[in-house]
Amino acid sequence: MELAKAVLAGERLALARLLTQVENDTPAGRDALNELFPHTGKAHLVGVTGAPGTGKSSLVSQLVRAFRQPQDDKDPVQVAVVAVDPTSPFTGGALLGDRVRMRDLSGDPGVFIRSMASRGALGGLAQRTAAVVQVLDAAGFDVIFIETVGAGQSEVDIARLALTTLVVEAPGAGDDIQASKAGILEIADILVVNKADQPGVDSTVRALQAMLGQAESAAGKHLLKSARQAQKQEAAGWEIPVMRTTATSGEGIRDLAKAIRQHRTHLMDSGGWQQRDQVRLQSELESLLQSALLNRWRDTVSWERYQQTLDLLTNRRISPLQAVEKLLNNKQL
Repeated sequence: MELAKAVLAGERLALARLLTQVENDTPAGRDALNELFPHTGKAHLVGVTGAPGTGKSSLVSQLVRAFRQPQDDKDPVQVAVVAVDPTSPFTGGALLGDRVRMRDLSGDPGVFIRSMASRGALGGLAQRTAAVVQVLDAAGFDVIFIETVGAGQSEVDIARLALTTLVVEAPGAGDDIQASKAGILEIADILVVNKADQPGVDSTVRALQAMLGQAESAAGKHLLKSARQAQKQEAAGWEIPVMRTTATSGEGIRDLAKAIRQHRTHLMDSGGWQQRDQVRLQSELESLLQSALLNRWRDTVSWERYQQTLDLLTNRRISPLQAVEKLLNNKQL
């Protein structure tokens, strides 16, 4: 396919066009994904999640600048950003405001930013986020930041996609941190307290450190059951840091970038990179299987039969479990 070959050759216009095809799940987009897949698996996927208002977009913007700085006489890495914005449940539109907040990065040829609408998907990501990341990986980007919607505890899906997950908090969260203890905090490889110039930062850091001390290793709880034991073994050598940053001034950004690089090194040395990549692909496979099987099932059931079942369910004549059984087994209503 010409678009896929152009993407591999580094053509940015072709990359933008292909990402649109992939987001719209067109046949051409699917063919390109098949062609590009052998060229993936090299990029460091860094997820950035947390509650709204913690400054995730500003933090990602600063991290992109940090990673674009040469390290140890090496050329700057190529960086991509996938920013997922919420879709309005009423209008179906999305602001895609991260393009505005990160517009100062647009002049750097080594940076590519793609905003996506969540299109009603839960878990902080859009349904096609994994496919978009796959294209950027094949295009040769060394680091890909994936910024989630910012919906709170529901965003654990990012941990199945990213190799390194940053959970961003802000001072003064108080009970909000405690409320998210059983959910979003456990997916963190690195905890970040942004807006560290505001009052309450010390108490927030202490609260996070206390929770890390009380719980078993947080890394790996987000993984599928078949990989949990391997993930725990891989995570044993990694101590989750609590970093302070102020994205508006750049304070702490260099140290955070260093911690992200250190986690990559840890994953490579411990075998965690391969383990997490396997879990990521397994999760994507199961998601695609669910979608394909649902579409195949819908082809076997008439709309009239489905509507009849829905009417019985709405009138409380059958339960949801009974409705599923009847539709799957083609039983008479």
